[in-house]
Amino acid sequence: MAPITFQYDKQKTIQALRYHFITRKEIKVMMILVNVFAIFSAALFFFKKISPVAFLLSSFLWVMMMLLFWFLLPRIVYKKSPSFKQAFKLSFTEVALTLETGTASRNFNWKEFSSWIESPHFIHLYFTSKSFFLIPKDELAEETDSLRRLCKEKIAPKTL
Repeated sequence: MAPITFQYDKQKTIQALRYHFITRKEIKVMMILVNVFAIFSAALFFFKKISPVAFLLSSFLWVMMMLLFWFLLPRIVYKKSPSFKQAFKLSFTEVALTLETGTASRNFNWKEFSSWIESPHFIHLYFTSKSFFLIPKDELAEETDSLRRLCKEKIAPKTL
């Protein structure tokens, strides 16, 4: 396959980071617990078992958590990571994926990736649960199916 050159689109990358955070098990559990807590406090407020201040506090906690995971955290990660502002050249074969920047080149054997997921605009290749590489599907065009097939054959899917 011919090498693909790409740079990250800020809005699509932030959306991919949201997807990454929301799929993490500990964040899912925390969101479920905060939602249950908010519903429980709403019910207690409705039945006049707690004061309006307690209900407002639980609602504030819910709103802050949503703001943190949906807006702040992805933007902070995007801003701190210089790799999202670089240009890349990517090629892949049955054996490895090759990634090049203006100053360096690295081959990644498919066995180096622990899992993968697909979001609307990216294929996320995970080294660990916190370390991953995003491949924009827009730039892959007709090669998207080839990469998807290789991921299915060579890498275990990430459990959501």
